[in-house]
Amino acid sequence: MQTFRQYETENQAYWTNRAAGYSEVNKSELNSGQHQVWGGVLFEQISRQYPERKPGELSVLDIGCGPGFFSVILAEMGYQVTAVDYTESMLKEAGNNAGIWRDRICFLRMNAEQLEFPENRFDVIVTRNLTWNLPHPEKAYGEWCRVLKPGGLLLNFDANWYRYLYDREAREGYLKDRENILAEGVANETDGTDIPAMEAIAVQAPLSLALRPEWDRKVLERLGMEMEADPEIWRRVWTREERINNSSTPMFLIRAVKNLSQKEIS
Repeated sequence: MQTFRQYETENQAYWTNRAAGYSEVNKSELNSGQHQVWGGVLFEQISRQYPERKPGELSVLDIGCGPGFFSVILAEMGYQVTAVDYTESMLKEAGNNAGIWRDRICFLRMNAEQLEFPENRFDVIVTRNLTWNLPHPEKAYGEWCRVLKPGGLLLNFDANWYRYLYDREAREGYLKDRENILAEGVANETDGTDIPAMEAIAVQAPLSLALRPEWDRKVLERLGMEMEADPEIWRRVWTREERINNSSTPMFLIRAVKNLSQKEIS
């Protein structure tokens, strides 16, 4: 049986090699209408939690920032942004992609499951397509809750990625998506990626087998957070190409708020 250290090493190596290609995806998003689409959703969600506060008054932590898509959008809107990723190559790409906003973002190499911040540090945490890939997602949620201020907001955009490795129905949906990509003549998002390597990692990830966001709700409620899920967020944030590529695996939004009376997480 593979150890956690082996899993961590393989995972880091994969994303190190994937950084340049993934950065191109983020650049495309930043230079398209997706920039405005995602910015509108983030601003809407944060303003709902903090209707009386301006962006410059709020500290936001982007966890698993990758090549910096969320970080750049948030910095441009005026938020105080700290961005962390476990991979140096991703942070390098993020810094390059930040351009004129580079000095407004604090980029740090950090493990999402072992954050090096004090308790009650941030007003908002954002993350996209990260949780599914973590070896100890429950531990990560505990850390994220710990560094949020009481009343702080967590926005987690994710999906049941790679459930098709375990579930027959999900596998059939995945294969149907591949057929639709060809039929519709859109780009295959997996082109240029090492699918066997990613599947070898994903099959070991605990959340590949979980049913989400139900799993997340149980964990977050045990942590004392109030959670709601939006299983239709994909309709707002995905392009036509993304919808065709991932029809069987729709993105959801997990929105969780730390209880105001909660001073620390044990």
